Amino acid sequence: MTLLTGETEVFSSQPLASSRCVVAFLAKRQTAGEPAIYQQADYQQLMVLFDQLEQEGWLLSFRAMFTPEHPGPAMAMESGFAHPWDLSGAFEAPTLSAAISGTIRIEQAGWARLFTTEWLIGPREFATVKGSGPNIDREWGFMAFWEWNDAWCEATPAERQEYDVECDVAFKGDLALNVNIAGRHRLDWAHNWHHLGIWEIAGPEVADRAITGHEEAADFMFTTSRHVIGRLRPLTELLLPVTC
Repeated sequence: MTLLTGETEVFSSQPLASSRCVVAFLAKRQTAGEPAIYQQADYQQLMVLFDQLEQEGWLLSFRAMFTPEHPGPAMAMESGFAHPWDLSGAFEAPTLSAAISGTIRIEQAGWARLFTTEWLIGPREFATVKGSGPNIDREWGFMAFWEWNDAWCEATPAERQEYDVECDVAFKGDLALNVNIAGRHRLDWAHNWHHLGIWEIAGPEVADRAITGHEEAADFMFTTSRHVIGRLRPLTELLLPVTC
């Protein structure tokens, strides 16, 4: 699969030997605060499965994508305060086949009894890039799904290259805000969205300032996008069953 856009000063292509794939999810709870068919046994099965997936080479949080040698706990975003999805996030599987089979295993272990989920799977395209500030706590996450629009399709190669340069200015601004960018994953092989960008950020105000910079650089001239933000919390907390 060839790149739709080339490398820039900020982003470098993932080595060809890499076969890692993102497993992104947008999940809505089956019930609104009432006891459901999801029970303690389902919770325990999921905890065991996530341990197994980590042993199989999965990265189960945004943080783990930057520090795979010290992955930390499985995490996701609590996003219901601003979006239709109560839980959002992304894992990274070692291969495409592992991503597909692992998603089925997660659903069958009890996830499907708790959530209705949109899963989005695709290969890693660009390598991770860390923010240019101190190593701070980044307790919030941000995901950007986007697709190239008609204007992109009609643009000349020179216009696309100029666009990449302008966007690179915006991404340098993100790094100056100490945003960690988990590279880029490609989704267009199986989804309407073409790409996914994942950020670790200190708070919602950072995302607001960063997106303002992207608007000033005309980032959205060639794209249609969906943005999701949320506070990062351990899955050991987020997946606990509701008790009466």
